[in-house]
Amino acid sequence: MALIVQKYGGTSVGNPERIKNVAKRVAKFQAQGHQVVVVVSAMSGETNKLIALAKEVQANPDPRELDAIMSTGEQVTTGLLSMALMDIGCKAKSYTGGQVKVLTDSTHTKARILSIDEANMRRDLDAGNVVVVAGFQGVDANGNITTLGRGGSDTSGVALAAALKADECQIYTDVDGVYTTDPRVVPEAKKLDTITFEEMLEMASLGSKVLQIRSVEFAGKYKVKLRVLSSFQDEGEGTLITVEEDKNMEQPIISGIAFNRDEAKLTMLGVPDTPGIAYQILGAIADANIDVDMIIQNVGHDGTTDFSFTVNRGDFAKAQGILEIVKAKLGAREITGDNKICKVSAVGVGMRSHPGVASQMFKALADEGINIQMISTSEIKISVVLDEKYLELAVRVLHRTFGLDQ
Repeated sequence: MALIVQKYGGTSVGNPERIKNVAKRVAKFQAQGHQVVVVVSAMSGETNKLIALAKEVQANPDPRELDAIMSTGEQVTTGLLSMALMDIGCKAKSYTGGQVKVLTDSTHTKARILSIDEANMRRDLDAGNVVVVAGFQGVDANGNITTLGRGGSDTSGVALAAALKADECQIYTDVDGVYTTDPRVVPEAKKLDTITFEEMLEMASLGSKVLQIRSVEFAGKYKVKLRVLSSFQDEGEGTLITVEEDKNMEQPIISGIAFNRDEAKLTMLGVPDTPGIAYQILGAIADANIDVDMIIQNVGHDGTTDFSFTVNRGDFAKAQGILEIVKAKLGAREITGDNKICKVSAVGVGMRSHPGVASQMFKALADEGINIQMISTSEIKISVVLDEKYLELAVRVLHRTFGLDQ
């Protein structure tokens, strides 16, 4: 008998029929003797509707009240799923994040989990109940409802699995596992049986939308066995995300090609080449709560240098406005920007023991006439910034170059 935490995303519980299907799946696990905790998202589209509703009343909704509104989406799903389970003869009990209690900090709309009290859940599990918990939410020390940010239900699922020391955390979604790249771009993409936390973390941070990055960080930190499965297929083992790479298997050098379209590049030309310049430029960007990704500073000539960095495309205009102010202070020559770029990355723990991956990647892109604008590397990934029009070609070429279609 195992203790399993299952998380179902918005599309999996998108209508009453799908909720009934989830109930049947959960009941099957319970019938096999397992204890099951189910974490659910709001029905697909529901959170967006609630946010739109709030914005009709207040242009910039108050964060505390917005959390109170957004959290209702998951509460509806927990109640419906519990009823669906009861309807097929399963004892079930629903919980909000506050009833669990999932204690978070007070950062409304993107709170972080501090602790989880699992006593009530254990008591209900021991009494033969399926425990259904609202994902994406908790309460702070003052009892205010908080939400965990976009995709926060994944984090809820992993955090509950960690607190309960569950045997496995199963993330059910609309895909049947983690693929070597997006099958919509490369139809030959293959499903991975296993992938390491390190690789999954890189894939998630570089644009793979299968799992929310915080949930992968959480799972890695607390050694939670994580499995990605499809809620629309009964068969298949999905993809297991493991702490250790399998030492007995011949590791592929590259496990996947990730990409992100939401990129923009800014360059400040003719910046004085003096100590502290990077801080003066990026400090102002950080103060505006804008995340910077890649950074390149050219070698100085004639006492000046050029400084480039990338930001999320949604922050492009805001960052550009900040740079205009910084430019005047520093006496820089010019600011240029490009919000039609993308980032393509090759990820794999096999890079550690295989030199020449970068040159192989650069040659494959050069052979297709694709110009590389920026490069960033870590121990297990190489990322390049390209003109957005080359995104799909680059992904297909690299997928083939590293034998991921085999």
